[in-house]
Amino acid sequence: MRVWGALQGAALLASVLWATPLLAKKEHPNIEVTAFDQKPRNLNYFQDSDVILFQDTEENNVYRSDDGGVKWKQVDDVKDGAAWLLFMHEFDSERAYIITQGTKHYRTHDRGKSWTVFETKAEMSMYRGDILQFHADDPDRIIFNGLICQSIIDCHEVAMYTTDGFKTPAKLLRGDTNGCWWAKSSVLFSTGSKDLDNDRILCIGMGDSSARVSDQRLLISDDFFKSSGNDIQEFEPNLDTNKPVHGVVNLAVVKKYLLVATTSSNTNEMALFVTDDTKKWHRAVFPSAHDSHDHRLMQEAYTVLESTNYSIQIDVMTTHPSNPMGVLLTSNSNGTYFTENTEHTNRSPKGHVDFEKIAGIQGIFLINKVDNWKDVEKDPKTAKKIVTEITFDDGRTFEKVTADGKRIHLHSVTELSNLGRVFSSPAPGLVMGIGNTGDALGDYYKDGNLYVSDDAGKTWSKAPLDGPHKYEFGDQGSILLAVKDPKKEYVDEFSYSLNHGVDWVTESLPKGLKIRPYILTTTQDSTSLKFILIGESKDKKPWQVISIDFEGLHEDTCKDSDMEEWSARVDKEGKPTCLMGHTQSYRRRKKKAECFLKQEFKHIEMETKDCDCTDLDYECDYNFVRDDDGKCIKRGPIIAPEGACPAGKPDATFKGTSGYRKIPGDTCKSTKETDEKYKEVEQKCSEVIDAPSAPATGLISQTKKSFGEWAEFEKYYLPRGESSTSNDETIIMRPFTDNKAKAGSIWITHDHGKKWEEIKELKDEKVVEIIPHDYFKDMVFFVLKGKKVIYTLDRGQRYHEFEVQAEKHPKDPYPLKFHPDKMDWLLWEGLKCDGDECYRIVSYSTDRGDNWNTGARYVERCEFTGSSEYTLKYRDRKQAQIICVKHSEENNEEDTPWVLATTDDWFKKEEIREKNVKNFATMSEFIVVATEDKKEETLRAHASLDGVNYAEVKFPFNFDVVHQHGYTVLQSSTHAVNLFVAEELDGNNCISGTIIKSNSNGTSYVVSARNVNCNPGFFVDFEKMQGLEGVVMINTIANPGKGSKKLQTKISHNDGAEWDYVPSPAKDDEFGKFPCHSSASDKCALHLHGYTERLDRSGTYSVKPYSTETAIGVLLGWGNVGDSLGDLKDADTFMSTDAGISWKRVKEGRWNWAIGDQGSILVLVQATPAVKETDVLFYSLDLGETWEEYKFSETGKVEVTDISTQQSGNSQNFIIWGHDDDALFTLNLDFSGFSERVCKHDDDLSKSDYTIFSPQHPKQPNGCLFGHKSEYLRKKAGAKCVNDFTLPQIYTKTNCTCTRQDYECDYNFELDSHGQCKLVQGHAPLDAATWCKAHPDVVEYYEPTGYRRVPLTTCVDGQELDKVGIPVACEGHREEFERKHRTSGLAIFFAIVIPIAAAAAVGWYVYRNWNGKFGAIRLGEQGSSAFDSDKPWVKYPVIALSAVVAVVVALPVVVGSIWRFGKGVAERFGIGGGSRGGWSSLSNGGRTARYTTRDSFARGRGDYAAVDDDEGELLGDDSDEDV
Repeated sequence: MRVWGALQGAALLASVLWATPLLAKKEHPNIEVTAFDQKPRNLNYFQDSDVILFQDTEENNVYRSDDGGVKWKQVDDVKDGAAWLLFMHEFDSERAYIITQGTKHYRTHDRGKSWTVFETKAEMSMYRGDILQFHADDPDRIIFNGLICQSIIDCHEVAMYTTDGFKTPAKLLRGDTNGCWWAKSSVLFSTGSKDLDNDRILCIGMGDSSARVSDQRLLISDDFFKSSGNDIQEFEPNLDTNKPVHGVVNLAVVKKYLLVATTSSNTNEMALFVTDDTKKWHRAVFPSAHDSHDHRLMQEAYTVLESTNYSIQIDVMTTHPSNPMGVLLTSNSNGTYFTENTEHTNRSPKGHVDFEKIAGIQGIFLINKVDNWKDVEKDPKTAKKIVTEITFDDGRTFEKVTADGKRIHLHSVTELSNLGRVFSSPAPGLVMGIGNTGDALGDYYKDGNLYVSDDAGKTWSKAPLDGPHKYEFGDQGSILLAVKDPKKEYVDEFSYSLNHGVDWVTESLPKGLKIRPYILTTTQDSTSLKFILIGESKDKKPWQVISIDFEGLHEDTCKDSDMEEWSARVDKEGKPTCLMGHTQSYRRRKKKAECFLKQEFKHIEMETKDCDCTDLDYECDYNFVRDDDGKCIKRGPIIAPEGACPAGKPDATFKGTSGYRKIPGDTCKSTKETDEKYKEVEQKCSEVIDAPSAPATGLISQTKKSFGEWAEFEKYYLPRGESSTSNDETIIMRPFTDNKAKAGSIWITHDHGKKWEEIKELKDEKVVEIIPHDYFKDMVFFVLKGKKVIYTLDRGQRYHEFEVQAEKHPKDPYPLKFHPDKMDWLLWEGLKCDGDECYRIVSYSTDRGDNWNTGARYVERCEFTGSSEYTLKYRDRKQAQIICVKHSEENNEEDTPWVLATTDDWFKKEEIREKNVKNFATMSEFIVVATEDKKEETLRAHASLDGVNYAEVKFPFNFDVVHQHGYTVLQSSTHAVNLFVAEELDGNNCISGTIIKSNSNGTSYVVSARNVNCNPGFFVDFEKMQGLEGVVMINTIANPGKGSKKLQTKISHNDGAEWDYVPSPAKDDEFGKFPCHSSASDKCALHLHGYTERLDRSGTYSVKPYSTETAIGVLLGWGNVGDSLGDLKDADTFMSTDAGISWKRVKEGRWNWAIGDQGSILVLVQATPAVKETDVLFYSLDLGETWEEYKFSETGKVEVTDISTQQSGNSQNFIIWGHDDDALFTLNLDFSGFSERVCKHDDDLSKSDYTIFSPQHPKQPNGCLFGHKSEYLRKKAGAKCVNDFTLPQIYTKTNCTCTRQDYECDYNFELDSHGQCKLVQGHAPLDAATWCKAHPDVVEYYEPTGYRRVPLTTCVDGQELDKVGIPVACEGHREEFERKHRTSGLAIFFAIVIPIAAAAAVGWYVYRNWNGKFGAIRLGEQGSSAFDSDKPWVKYPVIALSAVVAVVVALPVVVGSIWRFGKGVAERFGIGGGSRGGWSSLSNGGRTARYTTRDSFARGRGDYAAVDDDEGELLGDDSDEDV
């Protein structure tokens, strides 16, 4: 998000200069020059002073001047070369901060005279610019957004804070953050409560176990996120009216508004939420799409502009990123509803917009528009024809800009040539700009000239200076200063005007100095007589800082007679006219007055007078536009007042907008005429946003469409994201026959098959491949024969095209590769031929295909591996990282080895990471590379987390893999690699293999399951339950090597650490008896057909995925009860609603299933080849407890090939695909008749439409799974409502104590027959050196116990099976280890005193109570004993013995402490010992390791997201391609 405006200029320029008293009139300004070796950057004024700071970013030093730039000195007290960043306090003109690379920085509270060290305990974050966040009311309250690095590859962001201006070290605010802000970050913003204004903080928090942006949350705390146990005092606000929203990416304070931007999976569209008090939030609503564009906010495609105190202004990009244009939108007074001001605004690829308000005057701003927008939209390489316009009514209407009767066009924000504002300053009405006359804006250097206006841009005149100039305003407009800004030449003079630009005087620089101007600036309020000019010369010290002081040019200070009343707008007779409902006037110096105001630091005041309202004070309301007659007509749904449209009553009416609204900020006085003209009118509830649904009918509606005689469908669902504004359900489909040898037209539906339309833009094109974007599902590419590609980025609303450098390889169905964060970044793998030699090339584009560049030649494949999920945690994994398998030399010779190369600068520099590479695969955060050891004839696997450092994986004992075998990287979402290693083959066909599982960095593996079934294509019967962590199902071969496979299904609830058979249904059912009953054993269990039977080579769908991501805990499958898996034709349909712990048979035979509305609608239908034809289906609205029959075909039975719905499981619509009389058809089934409102959740479950589901581990009675109890929401059966948003993945989460189920077998350990981990005979456990090397951030190592933590578990304390032995220091961490285990002086004191005191107490007790022996029963008085306690031979020996015992107990502690103390002293003097690296640490401030997931076994196509035959996640299989 970019917030553009005056405050941005203020961050660069800051403040003002003192002026010294006039001495005598002079003919020339004072000029002083100081030379520097390096370019001065980040120039800042302390407000209301002559003190200036600038930064030398080459030498990392800061310089200071206290006399307006005459003299400069490097700041004292700051270590030379330590100043990496310079920050000025935003709300205190005395304070500034220098940020270093470490954890100790510098601050000044006296405008840089002195600097003191302050400590943050965290380094500056290299990933953000807003490191310091200031409180608008209390300058001592500051947030430091920093970085904690546990090792060179393991970093995470934290927020620190101070309430005393860093007088004491900063305190931890919160870990796992992506930025924190004070609510009171703007003078204008308020929560409405003094206490909340003082303390409220907002943070973007990371997901519980994920670094995905889509999991980030907005968190609020009023007590600095204090923690109590495992609970942090924080809450999530209901951004979307009544529910929180995840995917928070940024936060910004704009005047009196606080804006939060969110994103979500599957889309590049963002949502913007607005509040003016942090208590009540609204989603910003933008006008409906129309004509050539819509108004969706896309990532990196919108800019928040300099806004007003009464509205927000945003520019949204609507065209290609390489040559962008936008549309300007303005909000209503609470920032919620936006209307369109104007189209075709000029933008730069970096997001800058040619838009600037005239400073200090309401309602006037300048914009640049693209006049030839139609040509630019058609071809992004067309040069823009840019024109300048100005508005005097805050964007309601626009006028041409003219000078002496001729139209002029001005260079604006997209071509900045100086610091600060482009056109104006606080000087009332004075405006300057560089431009030219003519039809359009010309070249800055060739055509540009200086133009001046002294009536706020209404009229302009050309200054009598040639060429473009840098310019500034001083003394409230009394002085206009300009210096020529040539392209290459050096200049030796500057010019100034004292009469509003009519006449100009030229002054020479001293001593013949010539410079190329870099910056011309003065104080932000333009009240000073002093200016700073910075330029580069040819001198030995090239950078010249020139102070220009106009004191003394005039003797007089302006008197009242030298002043005039200037109105911002006047009529032809010179009388003030109304603007924004009032007149605006200012006191300013007359144009010809020979005086200076000399009112340094005095802010200019505006006087206003309200006017009566007229039509000019009104604009079109939300979703209304003006027609040719100037009337506001409706273009889209309108907004109903809260509560005006009750649920279930779409025919109700209410009093609503007339189509007009008063312009935000307009202060006009209402009149009877305007009240009557713009009064509210009757509106229908059926025509509003989120119109109420009709009452539930309890009926299914259906719509059928036939497509002619074709064999099968090729179909692609386009899932929506949570941040999407659309509610469409889009599918793209193409019928085909003969295995796609012949294909029909491409069709699209936006309502899940109710209405299909042929895509006319593709009608005459030869489309060879349809490729949906892997990450941004609104985007689909249509690859044509040749080099042309057509694509849509808005779900088929509009289409664009580009050409690539080379045609796709005929054997590569998916030549495009996508970046997970950057929608516009593309890789294209093509085939290029030079004569008879053909080879693969990879090209790249950073602007969505508008421009392509060759990246590498003779490549096998390339892939983006950089991502925002990993960039922060792994420093070397840059966002632009690309990994390729390519020939080491650019030739096609067979003996040329394949290498793994990486680049993070678009192939400018490549690094070879591995040689003799067979292939690589990515899964979650892991990169796994297979290399061939030709000498040993084995495969070797290497793993990396950052794409730069690769470590050879440690396989279990005796586990070499010959080169003919291969690896399959299985679906992983639990911080560990699941790697299938094929062991038994029939030729090149896979029979079975072993699944091995890695530790958290992917380098050390243990056996998870043996004899796992695979098919000839190396696909494996392995599937994780979507949406639920750690639940996995596999099929194993019970009779390896003994004839036909005997398959048995097993399930794990702790990510493969333990496997169990699937329990059979507990009892027989209505369909008949089961052959056996068992809680799960090898003799009797439920066995299910798995992944290897999912898709046959003809494209016929068979076994579906067991689960969907949004229906947590729901599993469906085909199988049978018995001792092994039977034939598919004999299978029945089974279902579990508790994540596989218990099962029931829901239908006899094989029924295809689809899960809708997040599990609240289940639909079953029989399809071929289970039955030839059918006309009925069954559905359940209560998670399979009851099933209702529905007859969907009244004309006879039809052949059904599939039933489908949105892959997310969010829809109430389903499609039956099939054949009817040889014609392909689709049948939409709409279940919305069973709901009449949106579901509501209440923490009081009796009032909620939801109930709680908590998955459990079957062997853990405490309900824990992976070390925590998780609760999920499920819609109650019978609730007549619809889930209008994706239910949160986890409703609540509580950590548990550790048990056996939180551990798996360590390296070289295996489960024995008793389920215990035992060392494999003849092999050794992982040694300390190897383990410590793999974990460079860990201080100590425990002797192996045979167990290691399951990477996903979050358990605490309890049975720590991996820490039973004695810890040993890792090499290089001895000092930290000893410091960690060192006993303090206080502990030593108590270790000595307490045992002695206890011994003394025992001795005293013995002395007082000894009578013969302990345990004697006393009956009355007994006689004296020889061992009476008073006897000296008893009393003193007992006490002495007790003291001896105490000393013996304490002695080891004392000796050990003395040794460590002595050793520590010796090491401080350089005797022995080691040292620790420079990585900072923070006690209790860290965060759990962040990991993320890719969503499936392989990136999916078509109906099944979890399958992709061509993904290339199989490692080691030899390619039979020649090229």
